[in-house]
Amino acid sequence: MASGVTVSDICKTTYEEIKKDKKHRYVVFFIKDEKQIDVETIGNRDAAYDQFLEDLQKEGGGECRYGLFDFEYTHQCQGTSEASKKQKLFLMLWCPDTAKVKKKMLYSSSFDALKKSLVGVQKYIQATDASEAAMDAVEEKLRATDRN
Repeated sequence: MASGVTVSDICKTTYEEIKKDKKHRYVVFFIKDEKQIDVETIGNRDAAYDQFLEDLQKEGGGECRYGLFDFEYTHQCQGTSEASKKQKLFLMLWCPDTAKVKKKMLYSSSFDALKKSLVGVQKYIQATDASEAAMDAVEEKLRATDRN
């Protein structure tokens, strides 16, 4: 079900700056006036995951957000002695249980529009509480797509 919400050009531009140019570590998106997905916060390239979570949740328990993060970790393939550095872009839909039903529905139904605009994201994650958005949980989901 599409919501009719559009994705602003600045979202696409910022995404390209993260994906291709590695200018930023993350970006937090929000739906402005129930009409358009826009950029709320951009994280510096040296920002930590905790800062991303803080920005994602700073509006409180009644607000949903989208967050895109360029996640880096080390991965060791079976049979090799060297670990390689990996980077994966993931897009998170943050909809806490405490958010209003109308807001959750708007963000959930608009998630597809954002997914289609941001081509090349490796993983989509939906989180409703801190445990689902925690770094360990996200890393586990990203590693699940790695080859051993």
